[in-house]
Amino acid sequence: MRQAAKILGEFLTWLVIGLMVVLTAIVVVAVVYRKLGASLSWYDEIASILLAWITYYGAALAALKRGHIGFDDVLLALPIPARKIAVIIAEALVVLFFVLLAWSGYTVLTILQGESLVSLTWVPVSVTQSVIPIGAVLFIICEILSLPDYWRDIMAGRSTEHAVMADGATPESHSSNGGSVR
Repeated sequence: MRQAAKILGEFLTWLVIGLMVVLTAIVVVAVVYRKLGASLSWYDEIASILLAWITYYGAALAALKRGHIGFDDVLLALPIPARKIAVIIAEALVVLFFVLLAWSGYTVLTILQGESLVSLTWVPVSVTQSVIPIGAVLFIICEILSLPDYWRDIMAGRSTEHAVMADGATPESHSSNGGSVR
């Protein structure tokens, strides 16, 4: 599982970086064109789509690294039996939410079948909106792949939120030493 998480993490990292570079380039080109008096008609639509893609894929990457806001302090205050139940319930609710999001996103794709972007009529809306079900499924996969390490840390009484900030540790050194900070 760790190898799969590492490969997926690398893929998502490069995907998000690539999308950010493309978005930056489009914004710079659009500014230059606007200064020259020739605004690009497709800029706003494409920039907003790229921002949504960065958000969805970046959220999946954050899920893989357990970088979303959590409540470790509350979990760690619970006795271990209650902690186990709380983690299971929380994880089940997160996965359930993203299953519903994936299903809803797929439903939206079927409704938008045949539609195209306003400014670039050759681009199907279903391609741009595919990020909703794909991002939701990726989030579920990332959540499941990161669960064993998260479970181990929480059950051992280690905060996954605060440990990386202690003693100048970085997220990379935190994960390479098994989740504990030395």
